[in-house]
Amino acid sequence: MEEESSLIDELGLTFHPLTQKLWRDFEMLFGRNGACGGCWCMYWKLRGKSFEESAGYTARQLQKAVVDSKTVPGLLAYSEGYPVGWIAVEPRSAYPKLAHSRVLKPVDDQPVWSITCFFVEKKHRRKGITVELLKAAVEYVKKQGGNIVEGYPVDTSKNQADTFVYTGTASAFKKAGFVEVARYSPTRPIFRYFLQ
Repeated sequence: MEEESSLIDELGLTFHPLTQKLWRDFEMLFGRNGACGGCWCMYWKLRGKSFEESAGYTARQLQKAVVDSKTVPGLLAYSEGYPVGWIAVEPRSAYPKLAHSRVLKPVDDQPVWSITCFFVEKKHRRKGITVELLKAAVEYVKKQGGNIVEGYPVDTSKNQADTFVYTGTASAFKKAGFVEVARYSPTRPIFRYFLQ
């Protein structure tokens, strides 16, 4: 744990909401391929074939339209002035795909902010940045007046490729102070952080 926090201190992480002003940094972090398979972090916002048909340039334009509308879809993490990480966090209602998921169906009727995605630059992975992004997201939601932050990590003992754990790992959520509140699938728990 101490080693992890010293790495975070060493990286000098700062966190900023994604706004129009920071769009180029988002593009720099996501690269030509839009992070994972041209997703541009639109996977949870488009249902079924809509996402498959939009992957790549169209998904990029759709995310840019979100940012241009002055909606903040998440936070960027910076180290030494460069973007190194991303966390998507918005009210659950911003993610239509969640509304139709049996595995990630609502736990109750409480209004929640959902964390749906992470992306960390390859050379900065496995340094605890995901945990710090989670903590930053909690602080951000608190400033927006939210009471519950919810996430949908993968919980598995198998070592999985980074692309399969884009929703985060259960261990990272636990380290950031989240607690499991439901599990409708063996490997997909729902975690919450209660701000009140």
